[in-house]
Amino acid sequence: FLPGEKLLQPELAATLERVAQHGRDGFYAGPSAESIVRTLQQNGGLMTLEDLRDYQPVWRKPVTGHFRGCQIRSMPPPSSGGVHLIQMLQLLEAFPLREWGHNSAQSVHHITEVMKRAYADRSQYLGDPDFEDVPVSDLLSEAYKEQILKAINPHQPTPSEDIHPGTLPGAESLETTHFSVVDNQGNAVSNTTTLNFSYGSGIMTDQTGILLNNEMDDFSAKPGVPNAYGLLGGEANAIKPGKRMLSSMTPTIVLRDGQVHIVTGSPGGSRIITTVLQVLLNIIEFQMNTAEATYAARFHHQWFPDILHFERGFPVDTRRILREMGYHLEQDSTIGNSQTIVVEGGVLRGSADPRRDDGMAAGY
Repeated sequence: FLPGEKLLQPELAATLERVAQHGRDGFYAGPSAESIVRTLQQNGGLMTLEDLRDYQPVWRKPVTGHFRGCQIRSMPPPSSGGVHLIQMLQLLEAFPLREWGHNSAQSVHHITEVMKRAYADRSQYLGDPDFEDVPVSDLLSEAYKEQILKAINPHQPTPSEDIHPGTLPGAESLETTHFSVVDNQGNAVSNTTTLNFSYGSGIMTDQTGILLNNEMDDFSAKPGVPNAYGLLGGEANAIKPGKRMLSSMTPTIVLRDGQVHIVTGSPGGSRIITTVLQVLLNIIEFQMNTAEATYAARFHHQWFPDILHFERGFPVDTRRILREMGYHLEQDSTIGNSQTIVVEGGVLRGSADPRRDDGMAAGY
């Protein structure tokens, strides 16, 4: 559909009217709930009316950290995004990335080594904090940071098979959507929502107009077996009744001097975290404006498979040097789709990622 075309969804409209009239019970009980359960059971699902009735959203405190004098606030577990975004930023603060240059071989190498170790930790330590003891403070501790930095070889990549989840101090879609908002009173919202894959599970309930997601793939069906995005997981993210699956969503707000400075996020499955990481590095470290930070060519490494993915437009010399260092490179069409607002001097500068044609930056 193009702007101006009309899409009629009467069943979805009726569902939204029930929610407007009855609140929570307009969705988790009554005709909407009955339709969801009936459709799932007709397709071999196990959900019951009691499951929907008993579901409760949980408010959690954002995970916070610092980078170059800015405070980073991002999504806490059961998303892995905020923890590992802050973990990577805190590690990268030890390197003179600005001096080395944006997307230079030296910068890309050190950022990649940090990416690999973060995704290795993700496979073992991240899960639903209502079921697992997620060691956020240990993962973000100074002692653990120093342990990782000592293991990074500045001249050559560490093979992924030689990288394992760290020993902590005192250790115990592509169909994702993101929007960023800042209003005229300075309030900021960074929101990511997902179906996990194109059209989720490909099933629409019979009377509600609602697409059912495919989030079960975000659980670790079996330790050491990759999901659809190639991510490995362990017992911390194993399937259990009532448990929330691990995600990569990374809606993020950055404060500078106590005021909103950056609001950003992205869809992209396992590439969300590294996309948000590079947008923030581009703005804070490499001093790009909002559009430059959004448009710049990206790269991605998630520990396994041991491949450094890069976009078209990635510097040829950088690729040559990285291959000589021992990296396995693979070109992708796009990585992520960030939506970013930068607030500076009372001026709001927004940029919608050109990697998809359905985004837009608009003022008020």
